[in-house]
Amino acid sequence: MSLVLQYNADLSGFNTLALPARAACLARPKTLDELEQVLAERDPQSPVYVIGEGSNLVIQEDLPGLTIALALDGMLKVRETDQHVWVAAGAGVHWDDLVAWTVEQGWQGLENLSLIPGTAGAAPFQNIGAYGVELAQVLEQVTVMEIATGKVTHFPAGECDFAYRDSRFKSRDKGRFIITGIELKLNRQAQCNISYGPLQQCFAGLAPGEVTAAAVREQVIAVRQSKLPDPAVLANAGSFFKNPVVSTEKAEALKEAFPQLVAYPQQDGVKLAAGWLIEAAGWKGKQLGPVGMHRDQALVLVNHGGATPSDVMALAAAVRTDVRQRFGVQLEQEPIVLP
Repeated sequence: MSLVLQYNADLSGFNTLALPARAACLARPKTLDELEQVLAERDPQSPVYVIGEGSNLVIQEDLPGLTIALALDGMLKVRETDQHVWVAAGAGVHWDDLVAWTVEQGWQGLENLSLIPGTAGAAPFQNIGAYGVELAQVLEQVTVMEIATGKVTHFPAGECDFAYRDSRFKSRDKGRFIITGIELKLNRQAQCNISYGPLQQCFAGLAPGEVTAAAVREQVIAVRQSKLPDPAVLANAGSFFKNPVVSTEKAEALKEAFPQLVAYPQQDGVKLAAGWLIEAAGWKGKQLGPVGMHRDQALVLVNHGGATPSDVMALAAAVRTDVRQRFGVQLEQEPIVLP
């Protein structure tokens, strides 16, 4: 095999929480052939773990079996019409490199998702979203390889079971497929979504067609950098909890008791701002040992240095318990836990 396997590999650089862990065997395939080969030659009784840049990951302990960090690269225009352009990217492409490239070409659709850490392959797994846009709105199809057979399949977006921070790859088909690439359908003319508060304020008075993708990207980056810590500077996994969705009745009762509650009506209920709940419960900037909730963004759990997985899980449990006791709302953790 031309692919070099690393044994007892250090994974501290493969998770942005910088948690100590090792992989029994780490593979970084650069082609579909290499991925197929490493899957075919693995011990079928041993587990397979797939990680990207580890920006949405809590590694609890050393990983047995085979760990795959895809290095499938490449971004290209597949086809175009007068209105749209279709682009493809390998699963190992850094997500924001893809966003930057599409915006530089003058294509619209990804600008609200600027500066989200991680890879293109991880994006549909999580159905990433920010500032009024979700990946599902621009995704055309996902290419996957089945772990058991090595078979390559293309799933149209409508078959991916996309939901809030969820997909078939994260739920019913968890552990069955490896995402190897994505195809996106973008606009050739500006149709920017500026519904998010700070974007509305920034572009007040302009019609969506007058707002460029480059301008939105610039503003989104500024907002993210003002609110969220850079994992390269302060170890974190981004938003640690999902925004919970509750019934309209529950939201109204909470609003009556807590008038400052931040909430957004949805088709299936009301989405509450998890960051507001955590901050109102007194956890913003609070530390338990080497971990804490960030001083500027209560939704982000940070590692101030030397944290263990048990430190992270203990803080997460304490925050969940406190929010549930104060508000009667159960927070769900966003990062994936391995193994």
